[in-house]
Amino acid sequence: MDPTRAFVKSVRRVVVKVGTAVVTRSDGRLALGRLGALCEQLKELNTKGYEVILVTSGAVGLGRQRLRYRRLANSSFSDLQKPQGEFDGKACAAVGQSSLMALYDIMFSQLDVTSSQLLVNDGFFRDTAFRKQLSDTVNSLLDLRVIPIFNENDAVSTRKAPYEHCLQDSSGIFWDNDSLAGLLALELKADLLVLLSDVEGLYSGPPSDPKSRLIHTYVKEKHQKEITFGDKSRLGRGGMTAKVNAAVCAAYAGTPVIITSGYATDNIIRVLQGERIGTVFHKDANLWANIKEVSAHELAVAARDSSRRLQVLNSEERRKILLEVADALEKNENMIRLENGADVADAEEAGYEKSLISRLTLKPEKISSLAKSVRMLADMEEPIGQILKRTELADKLILEKISCPLGVLLVIFESRPDALVQIAALAIRSGNGLLLKGGKEAKRSNAVLHKVITAVIPDTVGDKLIGLVTSREEIPDLLKLDDVIDLVVPRGSNKLVSQIKDSTKIPVLGHADGICHVYVDKSANMDMAKQIVRDAKIDYPAACNAMETLLVHKDLSRNGGLDELVAELQEEGVKLYGGPRTSALLNIAETSSFHHEYSSLACTVEIVDDVFAAIDHIHQHGSAHTECVVTEDSEVAEAFLSQVDSAAVFLNASTRFCDGARFGLGAEVGISTSRIHARGPVGVEGLLTNRWILRGSGQVVDGDRGVTYTFKEMAIKP
Repeated sequence: MDPTRAFVKSVRRVVVKVGTAVVTRSDGRLALGRLGALCEQLKELNTKGYEVILVTSGAVGLGRQRLRYRRLANSSFSDLQKPQGEFDGKACAAVGQSSLMALYDIMFSQLDVTSSQLLVNDGFFRDTAFRKQLSDTVNSLLDLRVIPIFNENDAVSTRKAPYEHCLQDSSGIFWDNDSLAGLLALELKADLLVLLSDVEGLYSGPPSDPKSRLIHTYVKEKHQKEITFGDKSRLGRGGMTAKVNAAVCAAYAGTPVIITSGYATDNIIRVLQGERIGTVFHKDANLWANIKEVSAHELAVAARDSSRRLQVLNSEERRKILLEVADALEKNENMIRLENGADVADAEEAGYEKSLISRLTLKPEKISSLAKSVRMLADMEEPIGQILKRTELADKLILEKISCPLGVLLVIFESRPDALVQIAALAIRSGNGLLLKGGKEAKRSNAVLHKVITAVIPDTVGDKLIGLVTSREEIPDLLKLDDVIDLVVPRGSNKLVSQIKDSTKIPVLGHADGICHVYVDKSANMDMAKQIVRDAKIDYPAACNAMETLLVHKDLSRNGGLDELVAELQEEGVKLYGGPRTSALLNIAETSSFHHEYSSLACTVEIVDDVFAAIDHIHQHGSAHTECVVTEDSEVAEAFLSQVDSAAVFLNASTRFCDGARFGLGAEVGISTSRIHARGPVGVEGLLTNRWILRGSGQVVDGDRGVTYTFKEMAIKP
């Protein structure tokens, strides 16, 4: 639990406010998916014993949508040619309120939860008797485990003045549902108010501005004059200004407030688990010792500055850093294994899959292998500053193309602490700054490995060269920093990679799936085929280069070859799933999809007519990662090797060879299935780009009149 959110442990009564921008889509229709997720979260809290009060917007928007439909249904074609006036807002509220409540009632009923409706007006709260009755009624409902749903009765509201002061304005008590929620939180003595927004929380400027940063803890004295607000809500009356005003008033009156995104399906639950998401408002925030936050931008800039200092070192000095990293890994093996063991124990207790626990575990031989790969990187040829090409453009005008680091890398990986070591070593060798975000399953392992590695980085470079991001809430901020971060490398599930690609303008390098195929041709040496198939699946089933689909020539289903291959896998405990042609023949379950990465002792088996059918199958269902053909027929081999469009294509060798260390790259930051910049295992070379150095002797262009171009290729001196 984040220290700034420790107060949520004592929360029992919580008010949740959901605004129009969350309740509706961009076209004005209801966002049923978000409403469903909201109701499911509130049901879970209700079940756990929390007292939940909901303040909702959306009635006016829903009413306007229904009235527009009714007008369209009742209009003639000629009527529709005439200018259409806007509907009266109070009429929209009257029509939409019953529909909105009916929808909540249906959704909560499906979850076996009872809800109730309470409509209030802006002037009601002046009446002391009303306020007491309101409190008594809500307490009774909460005792019965009923969720009260509040909304302002816009249909008969007399208020016209704009929002001005704290929780009340000159014409009444509140102006919008944000201030209503704040007022109810105080009146009903709530322990927490959660304001759901269409952004992650309060930013220092408009969220669309790349330089804006998410403020995790609001301090009135510090932030009140620093924040620049963007546009108001696209649909409701409020917006972030209204939320902040309501939050400040409620928080400084005694009810903590958290503003967070209502677009995520689990943010309310995460808030009450103490995660550092959104922006917290608390009356004691200015007293918290850890109030100074290092922003994502500061982390990235520090990594960039350190990388530039690293590049100034000579090759031997950078090599020495890597050798010291390798020594430190071996020297601190016991401490590393102790922290890793705690992660593994937690994962086992949490019931994680065996494949994840396998990737998580750092055995002695794994640590030794990591140290060896770091030393291999240290002994590689110097990658930075290499002259790739030298051209004489004209007399005494020499152009050089020189290798250089990309800049700052952001690598996001899941449950693979060994990846941290490989990536950090590659960054040091290639002269790049690095930001790392590992999976929560490996938090102790990642922390100790980061500590061991950064401890040997000399002060002349600075330990900020490699930054460890510990909270996933910082990732959205990092993904906005296209002016500082040069490449994002996500290593993990298809879902993770897709989310990253959809969330950033920074170039992304990686692969979403590792669906690797082995095709056994009719001409294959069966002893060789069995050995390759067994290794490709058994050696490390959780690896992205493990075989997930075995394709077999149709003739092998008639001469016993298929049976031999199947028996080989079943003896090793592999669970087999068949395609349409194989499942009935082998009496095994049919796979639900050929595009499936098991990452465990399981694979799909299918029969194909020939090598060209195998190639078509791979192109249709594969992920362009690694494919293998087992054959003694040279024509089949060349057809497979030349026509399969994947990052790595092998002949008579296990797919498990697709690995940076086994390719002699020392280590890999990941395996790329993209076709731009780097493809396959990405080592040092994939983390470099180039720049151009032009050496002249006073030449000027002057319309190209004074230059005689020679464009002569020159030898590159060793």
